[in-house]
Amino acid sequence: MDGQPTPEVIEQIREIPIYRASLANGHFPVLDKPEIARGFPDNWMTPRLAAALESGDAEFVLSTGTHHARMQIIRPPYFLLHSYYGLWRGHPDIGHTWDAGCRRVSLTTVLATEHVARVNAARRGAEPAAVPALDDRWLDERTCYLNLRLDPALWERAEVERMLKEIQDARQAHPRGWYHLDCSGYHLAHLLRKVGEWGLWDDFPPPASIIHAYEYTPANVRRFLHQHFACPVIDLFGSTELGYLYYSDRRGTYRPHLDKMTVELHPVAPGSTLYELIVSSVRNPYMPLIRYRSGDCVRTLDGTPDPGQIAQFSGRQKELLHTPHGPVAQGDLDHCVAEASPHVFVYQLRLTGRTDAHLVYTTFQGTPLDPDAAAALEEATGALTGRRCRVEHRAHLPIGKSGKYAWLTTTGSDDTPTRTGEA
Repeated sequence: MDGQPTPEVIEQIREIPIYRASLANGHFPVLDKPEIARGFPDNWMTPRLAAALESGDAEFVLSTGTHHARMQIIRPPYFLLHSYYGLWRGHPDIGHTWDAGCRRVSLTTVLATEHVARVNAARRGAEPAAVPALDDRWLDERTCYLNLRLDPALWERAEVERMLKEIQDARQAHPRGWYHLDCSGYHLAHLLRKVGEWGLWDDFPPPASIIHAYEYTPANVRRFLHQHFACPVIDLFGSTELGYLYYSDRRGTYRPHLDKMTVELHPVAPGSTLYELIVSSVRNPYMPLIRYRSGDCVRTLDGTPDPGQIAQFSGRQKELLHTPHGPVAQGDLDHCVAEASPHVFVYQLRLTGRTDAHLVYTTFQGTPLDPDAAAALEEATGALTGRRCRVEHRAHLPIGKSGKYAWLTTTGSDDTPTRTGEA
């Protein structure tokens, strides 16, 4: 599959400077992030784009950059939000909660909350408050952001009670008492643990639907969420620059949502059944991306490069661990962890030297694994990575400055873990 654009797509990109050489050569190579940034924004500028920037129909934004360097892009306002709403509206398992007018409460990184507060302050011509009030955390008439702390493991009781009250307010605004919960899977799992610890279940009304969409959600976290909620728990996959590309159904099977898009799967190494995503998309009319290397890795149900057979979104290519058996992704380690024990919550593989590794973990119960489960986890991780591995329980693993967890780090000479793949 060479993924070359169709004549219809070529007509939509003919005037864009970055594609002129490809058009002249009759071949479009894979487009990498450094090439997008080289000469930006002139390499994308057309009369249509210039007019859209002048009118406000297009805007400059930065990709989320939570794990790696941020990339400047151009897109319509609320591009990602409209992509989310479109999927929510059309989803076969939860579309009814959109149609019913449910409010959406979002429990995710504090960076997302702060972004919404900045947008609202800019509308008023003001500076955002150090601690955004509730009115400053509404993105639009349907979506409110809850979290005000970087590390959800450190939420105090007053913070949890405040978030539960805001959830109750959103629920009470609906005639049937429904609301939609949007979250990072980790953040929601932390909330559930806090609610259980402090006996606040009566203050936590069950949502009518749940979407987790902000980062890789481990299998144990998904299992933990399903144990606590009767409603559908849906995963979305996408990015700032592309919008959402795939969604899961309530049973966890992924379905494509490739409106104005096509996807190729390329092996990350010769002979590997771990694939990287190459996406061609004209969904964003101001910055169409042709054969764009998104940096995401997947595995398929049958091991073939069929985009319709994706079984797992396995993490980021820049965070692959190279082993004697080939590249290993976050999803591969996650499979080992989930097979060894359903009780592991947060975990991190720390590379110590060239041949050793240290897997540190927390559990949902806050207690170490039993010796048999710990030994099984140690053995499986060693076999996967080709390293001598030891495992160790921790009461707390700190979250990254992005508000997301690193699965793989390298321990430097000062014993300080640093995320692999970062500059």
